[in-house]
Amino acid sequence: MLRVGFTKGKIEDGSRPNWTGNGSRPIAWSAWYPTDDDAEKDFRSNSQAGSSFIAGEVIDNARLGGRRDLYPVVPLSHGTGGTAAGLGWLGQRLARQGFVAVGVDHHGNTATEPYRPEGFLCWWERSRDLTVLMDRIVLEGPFAERLDLDHIFAAGFSLGGYTVLSLLGAITDTSLFLDWAGDQPWGSGPREFPDLATKIGPLLETSAVFRASWARQSLSYKDARIKAALLCAPAPTVRGLTPESLREIRVPVVITVGGADLEAPSEPCSEWLTEYLPRCAFEPLGPTVGHYVFLCECSDSGRKHEAEICIDAPGVDRRSIHDRTAALALGAFSTS
Repeated sequence: MLRVGFTKGKIEDGSRPNWTGNGSRPIAWSAWYPTDDDAEKDFRSNSQAGSSFIAGEVIDNARLGGRRDLYPVVPLSHGTGGTAAGLGWLGQRLARQGFVAVGVDHHGNTATEPYRPEGFLCWWERSRDLTVLMDRIVLEGPFAERLDLDHIFAAGFSLGGYTVLSLLGAITDTSLFLDWAGDQPWGSGPREFPDLATKIGPLLETSAVFRASWARQSLSYKDARIKAALLCAPAPTVRGLTPESLREIRVPVVITVGGADLEAPSEPCSEWLTEYLPRCAFEPLGPTVGHYVFLCECSDSGRKHEAEICIDAPGVDRRSIHDRTAALALGAFSTS
C-alpha cells in the first residue's frame, strides 16, 4: 500500500473579490497524495494539538511519488462551516490507491476563518473554487504537470454534495429552496447561522459583493473535466437545484447517506436526487448512522468538546463507514 503525503497551500482568484471587498477571493487548499518518501521525522499518526480530528498516517510536505508520470485527481468539498481537514479520511484512502485528493476551505464558510453569512448563502461560489484550483495546480506548485486531466473526479460531504452537483452542471435557483424549506428545521439556516434567511435582504442592500454573487446564482458552473462523483449525505440545499438541470447530468454519481441523518435526511435530499439523476447509484447506510459520520475520526479532545460531531450512535463504527464509503468512490472512479 502506498504511503500518503500531505501538504497545504493557498491561491487567490483574482476574478472574484473576497466577501469584505478589499482583495481577491482566497482559496486555501489541503492535499493528500501518494509518496515514495520515507522521512520518518515528518511522519505523524495522531491529532494535531487542539484539533478535534485525528490527522492520520501522513508525511508532511513529502514529494509526490514517482511510480507514474500522471496521477488522477479528486477535488473535495467540505460541509457547511467545515474544513478540508474533516475529509482527510477520504483523502488518505484515495491517496493510498494512487489518487491525488485536494480539498478547499471555502471562503466565509469554513472554520479556518471567521464565518461570513455571505459564505453560507452563496453556495455556488464553492463550485468555482474547485475549478479555479484545478486550473492552477496543474500548472504550478507541487503537482505541476503531474495530474491526469483525463481522470478528474469529485467528492463532497453535505453542502459539498451540492457543490459537486453544481460542478456537474446543476443550476441553482434559491427560490426553489426557500419555497420548499418553509418552516422546516433547516429553513432559517444551519446551526452556525440559525437566522441566516434574515440576512439576505440587508446584504442585498448593503453589500455590492453579495449582490453581484447573488445575481450569478443561476449561471452554469459546470466543469466538463469531472468524470464521476461521490456525494456523502448531500445537504437540503440540493432542493435549490432545478430538476431540469439534474436530468442533464450524464456522468455517474454515487450517493450515500445514513438512516439517522437529521441534518440531511435521506428521503427529501438523497432519495429526491435519485429521481432526477440519470446515472445515479444510491447506497444507504445503516438505520442508526448519522450525519457527522462522514467527518474524520475524532481525538479525545474532540470527543470531549465536540460531542455532536464526534460521537456516533452505539454500534456505529466510523472507521468501517469510511472504508465502505471510500470503496464506493474507488469503484465509481475506477470504472469512469
